[in-house]
Amino acid sequence: MQPDLTFIAHLSVTVGEPIDLGQVSDGHRRLVPILGGTVEGPLMKGIILPGGADNQILRTATLTELDARYALETDAGERISVHNTGIRSGTRADIDALIRGEDVPADRIYFRSQPRLSSAANRLRWMSERIFIGSGQRLPNSVELDIYQVT
Repeated sequence: MQPDLTFIAHLSVTVGEPIDLGQVSDGHRRLVPILGGTVEGPLMKGIILPGGADNQILRTATLTELDARYALETDAGERISVHNTGIRSGTRADIDALIRGEDVPADRIYFRSQPRLSSAANRLRWMSERIFIGSGQRLPNSVELDIYQVT
């Protein structure tokens, strides 16, 4: 059976300056603070709470592994935990431009993820029992992410 995708929400994630942790045993590590943002979708509207971070590993000059943890709050006050893992890849020149904080067109970067969502809110508990995928774009001061449920 072929799965379908159902749009859940668009996240506009405001990020801070990356903290460069340097070359460690498993790659070059960077910690990108998540400062806030907005959530818009058919099931929810709300904000991204400050205090999260994306713990990145630059595996090669063209591949970055992403591991972000943060929280959302809907306009109804429901909170959602997000653990989003994924990859971002492109040409060396385009990845270098992203690292320098420059804008690179979305069609030149492969940016896909698998967000895991969970909530204590009764209306949203189903999220912990579903698979989601994300399609993103890194901008100079934000990450734009569309989240889809695999149905």
